[in-house]
Amino acid sequence: MLLHPTLEKLRALKLPGMARALEEQRSQRDIGSFTFEERLGLLLDHESTLRDGKVLAARLSRAKLKLAATPEDVDFKAVRGLDKTVFMALMDTSWVTAHRNVLITGPTGVGKTYLACAIANQTCRRGHTALYLRMTRLFPALALAKMDGRYPKLLAQFAKVDVLLLDDWGLAPMTPEARHDLLEIIDDRHGRKSTIVTSQLPTDHWHEAIGDATLADAILDRLVHSAHILKLSGESQRKKRNKLTNAKVSA
Repeated sequence: MLLHPTLEKLRALKLPGMARALEEQRSQRDIGSFTFEERLGLLLDHESTLRDGKVLAARLSRAKLKLAATPEDVDFKAVRGLDKTVFMALMDTSWVTAHRNVLITGPTGVGKTYLACAIANQTCRRGHTALYLRMTRLFPALALAKMDGRYPKLLAQFAKVDVLLLDDWGLAPMTPEARHDLLEIIDDRHGRKSTIVTSQLPTDHWHEAIGDATLADAILDRLVHSAHILKLSGESQRKKRNKLTNAKVSA
């Protein structure tokens, strides 16, 4: 049987992985020692790997993560109080299926956002959806959405995603409108989805940062209860890198 028509049929059937693998098999010297079932299995493996890669790429694109961070690139040698055992335990993403949250606190520059994006990246690899939101931009966007009628749609989008990453919690004072928006988002997700939060403020200062005792109680009861908390400390990693770069230039 001629190979070219077979390749064309595979591509027409939207099986590019199998087509590529079939072409590669032609250059393998020992391919004749494989049974038909074994060769077919290899073709299917290639197709499955290709499709999984495309699905993951699309999932990561929709997540809009600020940093292309991966668990493999996390520096555990950096002095910042990161517990490797706790971090690695989050990699199985059972906390997502259990609808628990992850809170990452620490001073500026210690890598909170990087770690949060690495965790979100891993959840995408495990088949969950994720979405990155910067808190300082979130509330103005919601205010605009209220004016043009997109507010309910945005809330529904936030409620649906498996892992919502809220970056830079508490950088700016919350307006009454922002507090109510935050409660809507957190309440929609409580017990149904998971949320990752990064903040320069320790969690025991979040109540004050929200600014309204009643709403703060409601928000934090849903967010902090049974959450995994990573408390980071130490010098800014960015400052350290700049010092090393300057030292090399001076040398």
